[in-house]
Amino acid sequence: MTIPTVAVRPATPADTDALVPVLADAFFTGPVADWLVPDPAERRLVYRAYFTAVLHHGLEHGTVHTTDDRAGVAIWYPRLQPPTSPSREHLAALEQATGRYAPVFALLDTLFETHHPATPHHHLAYLAVAPGRQNGGIGAALLANHHRRLDAEGLPAYLEATNLRNRALYQRLGYRAGIPIQIPSGPTIWRMWRPGTAIFPPGFFDTAPTMVSAVPTEGAAQ
Repeated sequence: MTIPTVAVRPATPADTDALVPVLADAFFTGPVADWLVPDPAERRLVYRAYFTAVLHHGLEHGTVHTTDDRAGVAIWYPRLQPPTSPSREHLAALEQATGRYAPVFALLDTLFETHHPATPHHHLAYLAVAPGRQNGGIGAALLANHHRRLDAEGLPAYLEATNLRNRALYQRLGYRAGIPIQIPSGPTIWRMWRPGTAIFPPGFFDTAPTMVSAVPTEGAAQ
């Protein structure tokens, strides 16, 4: 797949005001968004606050890249050893941002962590392109930028795809879909792995979907 030429650079805190709307708008629609915050008006407010906390955390603890025009952003975390628990400050920021929807956001985070591979890798937590700039190669360029580093180090990559369109994009860029995670009365999430020189995690390609029991919480779609 040919990747269009797009200038990619490290993001800094000075990019926050431009990149938070990119994240919030890119993830605003879809099955996961509808499940997390069913009301669109509330979702817009919650997402702006939530992705502000997410981006601050990524800039401090991960690797964040953007484009020169700040139309896209990728947030990566190295997972070369078992992770430590999130700080109380970060958890408090997420809870404050999500308000009455905090339990369902926490449920999704727990679900992702429970099914996260233990094999050392880098985790693509978020890849977002401004809706008006999608399908122009920005997302592919952001991925290719970090993939070059991973390939040089022989490291694999892992991500969670939340819709079929994104799953297809990642498959074209060298990822393979593992068993999906199906939330009852909720969205399907595809675990995806780009192997590098590492082996695939044990059981990653079992055929049966992983079923998750979700306890209804305030803010969750019923």
